[in-house]
Amino acid sequence: MATERERQDALLELLNSTPVVNGVVQDRLADPEAARSWQQTHGGSGTEGELRGLVQARDALQDVVRGTRPATSLAPLLKGVTSRPRMSPAGVSWELDTPPERRMAVEAVLAWSALERTIPGRLRPCANPECRRFLVDRSKTNKARWCSMAVCGNRMKARRHYQRTRDAATE
Repeated sequence: MATERERQDALLELLNSTPVVNGVVQDRLADPEAARSWQQTHGGSGTEGELRGLVQARDALQDVVRGTRPATSLAPLLKGVTSRPRMSPAGVSWELDTPPERRMAVEAVLAWSALERTIPGRLRPCANPECRRFLVDRSKTNKARWCSMAVCGNRMKARRHYQRTRDAATE
């Protein structure tokens, strides 16, 4: 069973599967072989039906995290899903009852919900307007702005520095 951190990381990977590369949006799940590999790496079966649900969940979650769709728009992804308690010597655990081809999509929505409940506002889009990636801010200060300091952070800081230098030169 995956840990909470592993579920968060899988969600982040799913959200970040449509990066901008050389100015063009890429979809890392568009190639059937790459998608099947991604699904299987993350505990899925690799079927086309599973992929369709996963892409639908990814697209909806990206919009919800960006604030362009309300959280209630995720409801159709959870339609008919139930959770059953299971007793063990360790205590109670909850088992999803959903068709196998919908399990990964449902787990992505549940991982998003858990993040929003436990560390609200920490899952967000990169502050670089040209980037389509997301980040989970796990810092104490909750001030992370970029998906990667090495890429987007440096790029945005260099852009601001250039703008300040240019503005100072024209004064």
